[in-house]
Amino acid sequence: MSLDNIPLAGVIGRPIVHSKSPQLHGHWLKTMGLPGRYIPMEVAPEDLEQVLRALPKAGFVGVNITIPHKEAVLEIADLVTDRATLIGAANTLIFRADGKIHADNTDGYGFIENLRQNAPGWDPKSGPAALLGAGGAARAVITSLLEAGVPEIFISNRTRSRAEALHNEFGRRLTVVEWVQAGNMIEDAATVVNTTSLGMLGKPELRVPLDGLRRGQVVTDLVYNPLQTPLLAAAEAAGATTVDGLGMLLHQAVPGFERWFGKRPEVTEEARAAALA
Repeated sequence: MSLDNIPLAGVIGRPIVHSKSPQLHGHWLKTMGLPGRYIPMEVAPEDLEQVLRALPKAGFVGVNITIPHKEAVLEIADLVTDRATLIGAANTLIFRADGKIHADNTDGYGFIENLRQNAPGWDPKSGPAALLGAGGAARAVITSLLEAGVPEIFISNRTRSRAEALHNEFGRRLTVVEWVQAGNMIEDAATVVNTTSLGMLGKPELRVPLDGLRRGQVVTDLVYNPLQTPLLAAAEAAGATTVDGLGMLLHQAVPGFERWFGKRPEVTEEARAAALA
């Protein structure tokens, strides 16, 4: 195969130096023996459309999109999936042969697959979910939990109005809880999810009472730096099943890789190690 025919993909954000996607995709390309390259690209918001329109001409078959561009790409893409429209953001772009840019969101898929892989007994229909945070990540989690059959979602956010906006959008299966009552909300849930950056390295702590955590719950944190957040440590001590946030990053990458490079990769311990390297 000539260099001209090697498919290129990558990840676009600003900043981008922290991204674990290049290590992950590079690992899959190498272990599966596939031709291809995956390149991190830092792009300013004002240059985003010009860069995206130019990439297919340079041999790119698609890209991942991360902060702060996940909402803006919806305005640039020619085709947007219903899922990305509902979530209000895209993280995966496919550059089609006809020149059109196809936008999708695989974050919700990654979230659910992470739970299914790392909490094998998890049953979304077994009881309500408690969600901390009402930002962009929360929208993907809410969409995927409702699709999976969670009967009700309690949501709490430090700024109540953001949680109210999600309630207005998603309807009666979403119940807003005051931030000061978030500890009680956790106690009543079968699934507990932190979608905030609280507890991340360099960010403020998650100051929510955690004494309601118990055996039988599945608790997951979208934060993966550190892998074991204070929330997950408290949940583990209480006997709950815990799932770290790295698996969501790994699983959300699978559909894009398959579309770009033609083979479906597996999320293995080796893939986790590669992403952390």
